Amino acid sequence: MPKSTPPPTLDLERFLPYRLSVLSNTVSEALATLYGERFNLNVTQWRVLAVLGRFPDLSAVEVAERTRMDKVAVSRAVAELVDSGRLDRQMDRLDRRRSVLNLTLAGRRAYEEIVPLALACERRLLSALSPKERVALEGILDKLTTAGVGLLLTGKDLGMKQWVVSSE
Repeated sequence: MPKSTPPPTLDLERFLPYRLSVLSNTVSEALATLYGERFNLNVTQWRVLAVLGRFPDLSAVEVAERTRMDKVAVSRAVAELVDSGRLDRQMDRLDRRRSVLNLTLAGRRAYEEIVPLALACERRLLSALSPKERVALEGILDKLTTAGVGLLLTGKDLGMKQWVVSSE
């Protein structure tokens, strides 16, 4: 009777996607603590404001695509931000099937007050790295993002098949 190979195990604490998710969640929670109570915003709402602060006239679907956030969560956040007077939703003049979102004056004020807090948080986080490590991190993140986007857009494995262990 041949020996069977034990199934592979996953060291979750060393698994890159997990580690990136934990880091992202940790930083997002830290930022939410900074602006949550003061501005009565959750992480998703802040991300919507941040995207629209930089890229006005997007639809909710486009915000979800840019942030890679769940469309339902973005839709809920948009509705809450419209209700709170921080976002304005108007019918697109060129395409009546599409509505565009923009920050209101109250939304712009919140955005302008939170941006310096977010940038200070980023500076503090990056201060753990040397200038050379920061440059390397930027390059690594760009490469990983490109590889991830390529996978999503093409559906191709981008060379991963060589690493996949057959279950046969």
